[in-house]
Amino acid sequence: MLLDQKAKVVICGRKQEGLDAAGKVLNAEDRLKTVQAHIAKSEEVDRLFNTTIETFGDIDGLINNVGMNIISGVVDADPGLWAKIIDSNLNGTFLCSRKAGQIMRDRKKGKIVSISSIAAKRSAPFMGIYGVAKAGIEMMTKVLAQELASFNIQVNAVAPGMVRTKFSEPFWSNDEIYEQIVKTIPAGRIAEPADVALPVLFFCSQASDFITGQTLRVDGGASAI
Repeated sequence: MLLDQKAKVVICGRKQEGLDAAGKVLNAEDRLKTVQAHIAKSEEVDRLFNTTIETFGDIDGLINNVGMNIISGVVDADPGLWAKIIDSNLNGTFLCSRKAGQIMRDRKKGKIVSISSIAAKRSAPFMGIYGVAKAGIEMMTKVLAQELASFNIQVNAVAPGMVRTKFSEPFWSNDEIYEQIVKTIPAGRIAEPADVALPVLFFCSQASDFITGQTLRVDGGASAI
């Protein structure tokens, strides 16, 4: 969506083969840069942002789009598993937001958008640690919004329900599970990627210049029940 609006985009990931595949699909070499980086490691986050500035000269917006979950309850979770999920989802979002906030604060302009989840508000089996991490992201959104509002920086979040992506495929690819999920969604379907991308685009645009500290639920009405 951002590339369709002629934006210059940098995407990162831990595996180069995934980045190479994404680059081929997006096919926008002059406006797209891929960087291999682990966002839960501060030195790699620094390299990511330095590469972005070297490539495109500045940073107008950050989209924290990380989602990593390993199915587990909380009571029986190994502490290492807890740390891994929190590290990737919450700490990675913190490190990237911290770096972007410092850069944007100096230029007194910017947008930070984080992807949360309805799991931040509604507990679900085997999604507990993930939900805790996403709840932390929503509070971080509010805190950063207060800290950065006077610098003309808006910080918001988008919280989808089930989205038809590789991440959630184990759920929506099972007909029985899918039917149970859809029963809880007034719109009668799960979200498609564009349903989430368009609200993110809104938060990255001038249309949201007086909106900050908000989390927008994109769940087909599931949270209204």
